[in-house]
Amino acid sequence: MPSTSTIENNDSISFNYSSLLLASCKKKWRFVDAIYGVLPIFGVVTRKSAHNKLETVDYFKELALQIISTQVSDEMNIARLLVLAEQQNIKHFTIQLPYSLSEHQIALIYTEYRKPVSLHQENDFLQVRF
Repeated sequence: MPSTSTIENNDSISFNYSSLLLASCKKKWRFVDAIYGVLPIFGVVTRKSAHNKLETVDYFKELALQIISTQVSDEMNIARLLVLAEQQNIKHFTIQLPYSLSEHQIALIYTEYRKPVSLHQENDFLQVRF
């Protein structure tokens, strides 16, 4: 499977949203995973200090797979990824999307996330700065 994420430095992650959703669809769900999907706050309250960049990427991907869902909107999933990145002390977050977001969709992300954040879109990439 193609890589869904990379880490550029200690506080920046790039993510391919489509690959992450695909991996989420193929994941074998346990009961606790279903709970995390419905109430994602339970899945993002954990913190881990990774010793190297690869561990950070893998851990972030593991947590992200617990909180995103094909059952909610892309805007909701992106807001969930923002919460996760913030909780993992990631200061810059780039999401590669399958399409460019409309201004309305970006406004929905701001509304859902409810905290100060900078969202900047370039083509199919959404750059986030906390």
